[in-house]
Amino acid sequence: MFEKFQPAKADPILGLSKIFQADPRTEKIDLGVGVYKDDNGITPVMSSVKKAEARLLQEQNSKAYVSLAGAELFRDQMRDLVLGDAVAADRVATLQTPGGTGAIRQIFESMKVLNPDCTIWISDPSWPSHMSMATHMGFKIRGYSYFDNETRLVDTAAMMASFQDLKAGDLLLLHGCCHNPTGANIDIDTWKAITDLVIEKGAMPFIDIAYQGFGDGLDQDAAPLRYMASRVPEMFIAASCSKNFGLYRDRVGIAMIIAKDASTAELVQGNLAVLNRLNYSFAPDHGAAVVGMILADADLRAEWMAELEQMRMTMLTIRQDLANALRQQCNSDHFDFIAHHRGMFSRLGLNAEQVLSLREDHGMYLVGDSRINIAGLAGKRHLPFAIAVAKVAAVS
Repeated sequence: MFEKFQPAKADPILGLSKIFQADPRTEKIDLGVGVYKDDNGITPVMSSVKKAEARLLQEQNSKAYVSLAGAELFRDQMRDLVLGDAVAADRVATLQTPGGTGAIRQIFESMKVLNPDCTIWISDPSWPSHMSMATHMGFKIRGYSYFDNETRLVDTAAMMASFQDLKAGDLLLLHGCCHNPTGANIDIDTWKAITDLVIEKGAMPFIDIAYQGFGDGLDQDAAPLRYMASRVPEMFIAASCSKNFGLYRDRVGIAMIIAKDASTAELVQGNLAVLNRLNYSFAPDHGAAVVGMILADADLRAEWMAELEQMRMTMLTIRQDLANALRQQCNSDHFDFIAHHRGMFSRLGLNAEQVLSLREDHGMYLVGDSRINIAGLAGKRHLPFAIAVAKVAAVS
């Protein structure tokens, strides 16, 4: 029977990592996998996380199951972190999940129950797993215009024109901040226009916020989401703790569903717990317990926020330094957009031949669409990278 499997396609990003690891060149730079890196190229464990883990080791007296929906402290703290006071707490159903990816999956599972014939609208481009997961689950997919390949910014006019075809009950997936893979964000005025449109059309907004705190700050990054949540009657949210808490391998995420009222939210909450039971029963607790402890403790929270802010500022500095270096090396302002992007990624607009040349001739490992992980250039690695880009890119 197993011969019916077709050969699996290698993940383009993880496959790139394997090639990178086999490269013997010492000057090579990995700009593929989306993890934060310090000046030494290491993805560190945050000090606040280590302190919370030490406290957890001393205080935790059982490894028994918590609850199907996950730890209440974690869920409440994450709801407040993401939504603030934009929505009454009793309107929000929450579900602890294995990472942000698990949250996305459970939201898609919810749509399978609520409206299996809906169309899921996904930005073009988007994080590849958005499209692959929705396709695997049998949903109809529609891409909407997002990125202007000339300006390297959001093509607002084309995007809004795409949305005119939204239908009632469709699921509109939006990146809350720090768009992956482009780094180009929707401005607040456009968020307000999208909010008006989904209300008018009766579409269901779904915000994936995987990088809160990596763009312009914790509250600033959540502001568009909070604005929309304060106005729409219903909404899906998927949030991740992988990046802003550095808990990549611990798989910590949360799905949130905003209902029209408290009684409906209570109904939703029960159904979310059932979804966990049907898929994996209980989400991993360790990382979520750490996050809950950090957010609920004033001292740990302050330390975490300071560490997160340092990470954010490091990436902003890299962006500006890289834009300046490319301007100098290329004698052109072509790459100035990098300083205006936010988050971990930017898409440079290089073609496949140029990306291949960067890898083979210069040891610079980019994803095929020329997306780079900005954090991979920490420790002044932006300088050799800019020199290499100038050699392969014909710009003016």
